[in-house]
Amino acid sequence: MLTYLHIPFCDSKCHYCAFNSYVDKFNQREEYMKAITHQLKNELKRFNPKPKSLKSLFIGGGTPSTVEPYMYKEFFETLMPYLKDDAEITTEANPNSASKKWLKGMQSLGVNRVSFGVQSFDENKLKKLGRNHSKKQAIDAVNSAYDIGIKNISIDLIYATSFDVEDDIEVAFSLPINHISSYALTLEKDTPFYKRDELTDDSTKLASDFIKKVTCRFHQYEISNFGEYQSIHNLGYWNGDDYIGVGAGAVGFLKNERFYPYKDIEKYIQNPLHVETEKLSNDDLHVEAIFLGLRSEIGVSLDGLNKNKINILLEEKKLTYKDNRVYNNNYLLADEIALYIIS
Repeated sequence: MLTYLHIPFCDSKCHYCAFNSYVDKFNQREEYMKAITHQLKNELKRFNPKPKSLKSLFIGGGTPSTVEPYMYKEFFETLMPYLKDDAEITTEANPNSASKKWLKGMQSLGVNRVSFGVQSFDENKLKKLGRNHSKKQAIDAVNSAYDIGIKNISIDLIYATSFDVEDDIEVAFSLPINHISSYALTLEKDTPFYKRDELTDDSTKLASDFIKKVTCRFHQYEISNFGEYQSIHNLGYWNGDDYIGVGAGAVGFLKNERFYPYKDIEKYIQNPLHVETEKLSNDDLHVEAIFLGLRSEIGVSLDGLNKNKINILLEEKKLTYKDNRVYNNNYLLADEIALYIIS
């Protein structure tokens, strides 16, 4: 079982961002952080995990580094008895707000992995994306985390843009990181980049070239993730593990149900125990397992699959077979293959 905590505060809104995040709600941080602990206690009753059974905690956002470590203390004290002794505890952070003091504070709570939202080391690209940090700040933040003893460090990089990513990869590999998460720039509705087609390059060749360069050093274990270290939390999602979701806009999953708290911060603070429940059928779960398995090294069980279609994909070398499971040979074709299998 996994745990996810959503922090919706940001010091600026990137031009491409469609996540549930706010730049004008900082006065509600104290109330919000009390509300997440209130919700967490309720979710622990719902999910009923055994002590020392949770594999991971991932703090995402928004920008978790806009909230001071002391505000997380009660949440950690509540959750810690349920986390495994060797649990992966990750926080996202932005280079401009993740000071060495902040990193040390989070480390003292139990954080042992940091994922920095770098996106690029190109100053022009950073400005175009609406990022509010510099190349130097990104490099300094990574080095600061490593210097204080955090050895599992990841950075995000954005590709599929009109900017070259070769320099980004070169700088990334000069740093003490063991993981890269990569994302194609997408033009989401209700963002400043919507319909700005000139900013993107979604060619398969560009994506393939990016993957080829990164996999010279890091193993690709999921469509967006590469590393010498493989994130326990990431793999848990692809494996269909249950996960507790805490915070405004977070999602929880237990067996065949999903739980959705309020996305709006004010509504969430007023009633953090409110969730809407979605029940999933066995067919829903089966289809999700196919999509997730083909996007990662988890693979898909052959049980319930159309054997004729699978044999065609094996003959075309799009899939590999082992121990009653099939594995995708090209993650860029994951959705196309999944749709073929379930159609």
